[in-house]
Amino acid sequence: MRIRDRVWAMVRPIPVAIMGKVRKHPAIHKPLHALAVKATRFELASQFIQAVLEEHYLTDFEYQRWIADNDTLSDADRAAIAAHVARMADPPTISLVMPVYATEPRHLREAIASVKGQLYPHWELCIADDASPGAETWALLEAEAAGEPRIRLVRRPVNGHISAASNSALALATGAFIAPMDHDDLLAPNALYEIAAELADHPQTDLLYSDEDKIDDQGHRFEPHFKTGWNPELLLGQNMVKHLCVVRRSVAEAIGGFREGFEGSQDFDLALRLAEAVPPARIRHVPAILYHWRQGEGGTSFSQTALERCRDAAQRAVSEHLARTGAAGAVVEPLTKAPAYLVVKRPAPSPLPLVSVIVPTRDRASLLKRCIEGVLEKTAYGPLELIVVDNDSVEPETHALFRKIATDPRVRILPAPGPFNYSAINNAAVAQAKGEVIVLLNNDVAVIEPDWLTHMVAQAVRPEVGAVGARLLYADGRMQHGGVILGVGGGGNPHVAGHLYSGARSVEKSYFNHLRLARNVSAVTAACLAMRKAVFDEVGGLDAGELAVAFNDVDLCLKIGAAGYRIVWTPLATLYHLESASRGSDETDEKAQRFRREVEVMRRRWAAVLDDDPFYGPNFDKQHVDYRLATPPGRVRPWRR
Repeated sequence: MRIRDRVWAMVRPIPVAIMGKVRKHPAIHKPLHALAVKATRFELASQFIQAVLEEHYLTDFEYQRWIADNDTLSDADRAAIAAHVARMADPPTISLVMPVYATEPRHLREAIASVKGQLYPHWELCIADDASPGAETWALLEAEAAGEPRIRLVRRPVNGHISAASNSALALATGAFIAPMDHDDLLAPNALYEIAAELADHPQTDLLYSDEDKIDDQGHRFEPHFKTGWNPELLLGQNMVKHLCVVRRSVAEAIGGFREGFEGSQDFDLALRLAEAVPPARIRHVPAILYHWRQGEGGTSFSQTALERCRDAAQRAVSEHLARTGAAGAVVEPLTKAPAYLVVKRPAPSPLPLVSVIVPTRDRASLLKRCIEGVLEKTAYGPLELIVVDNDSVEPETHALFRKIATDPRVRILPAPGPFNYSAINNAAVAQAKGEVIVLLNNDVAVIEPDWLTHMVAQAVRPEVGAVGARLLYADGRMQHGGVILGVGGGGNPHVAGHLYSGARSVEKSYFNHLRLARNVSAVTAACLAMRKAVFDEVGGLDAGELAVAFNDVDLCLKIGAAGYRIVWTPLATLYHLESASRGSDETDEKAQRFRREVEVMRRRWAAVLDDDPFYGPNFDKQHVDYRLATPPGRVRPWRR
């Protein structure tokens, strides 16, 4: 441990205790927090604040350093981009669609300048002035358009608000693709080039979206949003498409452009309707910061000043999307303590399907008893059956428990003698399960909330969903499982997978609320996994031959994904999990050798997938599971290939 780290470790308890008291007094905490955010621009303050926080926190100093190292164009970069553009056989024209209303002149000039400064020349800027009062805004626009044929203007006779103005701008567009842009935001110089390069590689694409950050009135960039790959489940909780969003113009026109009545969330509504119209194979995420969203300290943007109206429009947009896509009756409500995000509670299917809960066990009666009581007595779902699979239990307490629970008609005890093989044990149980939905459940999982199974079944019965995972906590409340990330790990070992935010103490401080919103992920743990039995059988179940203990759940999920199904992780099902408590340690030589063999199997079988998890993109450090930024990023920028 470095000397500085030792010092932080010694002093940490003092500020942690102070902050615990300060957080109870919002009037004190709010200005102190604002001061701390500004202080993170300096290295020493950044390191101190990170040291006293319980979770990793991307400080401003770190992000500025990351920008300097990874997101600043050199003269050589600009020359390489120009050369790449010159080689493009059929570069598409991208029409930027900008509604304008009484914009602060400096901000409007800077927004237009960021378009004029694009390293990709095949663009047009379509601006609709939404009847701005006075002559200043229109005069500025005419001056900016003078001598620049790529800027197209229209002046609306009456104010129609942002959706109507956006449609007026869209009507000016002639390019093959359109990109909405706010009247005071900025494009990165390479933004449209990166879009064109992606289209050159994937010409059938209809919808593209990039990463983004925020920028203040002094030009200081902050709060980067590095997004996941296409994530329709996460899209219900937040507009992850937003900026920069690029759409094939014919598709945007076919769905009717922007809908009036959704002002403030008109881009969210557009994204949801695009999700219905565009097949996932024709959607691409460009993992680069291409858009800078202006956030002034005065809060002048519509989404800042009319939050309640924006929230209402967002809820209506999501509710209507769910109704159109077969989930009528879903409840959409603001996320507690984060009302800009939404939570979707899907309705339970009717009639309710029989669920087979499968619990493998070997002794540890106290753990098993708690698990069984949670399923049979604390779970507000029926009908269900509980299959307890006994792998050579010998303790009298365990057999006494078996005799007791066997009197419940919902319970079956299934013997599974022989060496521990998690995959074989569960495969045998699934073969005898009567339920339409099966739940693989570890014997060291304890129920917290009665509706956990209802929420998992509501997801599992969806025809496009192949498997559903839960939010699992350690007994002390720390995160154990927030979804599985592929290709993460440390210590120089081959990387297979790890649990997102494993060990984190705060759910509410997760990256863009990822621990509080349902999301699509590449895999989930089988410690608590729900799926339709038909899907389990379709993909061949768990691999009992080569993956007896480790990674069989990851392999199962990857097979499910390869078959065209989605994997969903939901925080609405939250349970306790004392990981591997009943199986013991993997530290013996024999178990270590078995683990290495299973790693080799996964790398041989899935290496390309493991090294490119779309839900934990190339800008994140694969040595960690908490969204730390990587230097250099895993993605090679297109002009450097």
